Amino acid sequence: MRILIIGGAGMIGQKLVARLVKDGKLGTAPIKSIVLSDVVAPAVLKAAFPIQTQVSDLSEPGQAEALIRDKPDVIFHLAAIVSGEAEADFERGYRINLDGTRHLFEAIRRAQYRPRVVFTSSIAVFGAPFPDAIHDEFFLTPLTSYGTQKAIDELLLSDYSRRGFFDGIGIRLPTICVRPGKPNRAASGFFSGIIREPLNGVEAVLPVSEDVRHWHASPRAAIGFLVHAATMDTSVLGARRNITMPGLSVTVGEQIEALRRVAGEKTTGLIRRQADPTIVQIVQGWPRNFSAKRAVDLGFRADRSFEEIIRIYIEDDLPQGSISI
Repeated sequence: MRILIIGGAGMIGQKLVARLVKDGKLGTAPIKSIVLSDVVAPAVLKAAFPIQTQVSDLSEPGQAEALIRDKPDVIFHLAAIVSGEAEADFERGYRINLDGTRHLFEAIRRAQYRPRVVFTSSIAVFGAPFPDAIHDEFFLTPLTSYGTQKAIDELLLSDYSRRGFFDGIGIRLPTICVRPGKPNRAASGFFSGIIREPLNGVEAVLPVSEDVRHWHASPRAAIGFLVHAATMDTSVLGARRNITMPGLSVTVGEQIEALRRVAGEKTTGLIRRQADPTIVQIVQGWPRNFSAKRAVDLGFRADRSFEEIIRIYIEDDLPQGSISI
């Protein structure tokens, strides 16, 4: 099995390749090679099979064709610019998040072979007003440019799969929390920041009120979603190729309380409340809770509690000895 990971330098891309290197196979198929592509050079792990890297921008002419020249069996398309950046730079958001995806889909179509394509979409495809829990038949009315770009990509993926150009599946990821590393430009970044920074002994700014509710999954759960999407029987999907992933619906206050239970008062004392009207306005248009029954019935599994999400970050990404628990 030959695998291409587009967006391989990002946090999810790096964790995905680490999982694949550890497993040595995808499903039951041994991995023959992996190609990691991104706009910056991805880090490479030692593996029992070749791992190549390519610096590539899908939105540039000819780049998609070059990436699929060897006809990878499975393509993970993780590349995108994040929500806050896509909202701030309209043209760049559409160029990267829409045009780049279309270039990839077209390159595959012209290559006349049928790989599995796993595309990471977003719950930003949904827009208010919301029911108490968004069900699997809820319509798409995105209220951000990022959400609109992802929604269009979902339609393209469904149509190209319907026409038999590739075997596609789109997974709408919850907000991934706790993200390791430095903050990015995602408007949702504070959800991770108020956990990550205090656990690292650094002050974190909370720009919204504690009653804000949101939908979360850990990086470890996200990698499980990707692997399952790449190996499942897609014939059961029919024409509905895009699926909302399961997750946890918690308020910011419940996040902070979970952090207190795991790491104590001293840690939560590093959270400073400072409202940001721009972020408050963006968050008001985000979904808060889902039923995700279809994904669960299809075998996708999420974290069991927000405490578990925090402990996953501590186990997988926090430097040893940083805190005492």
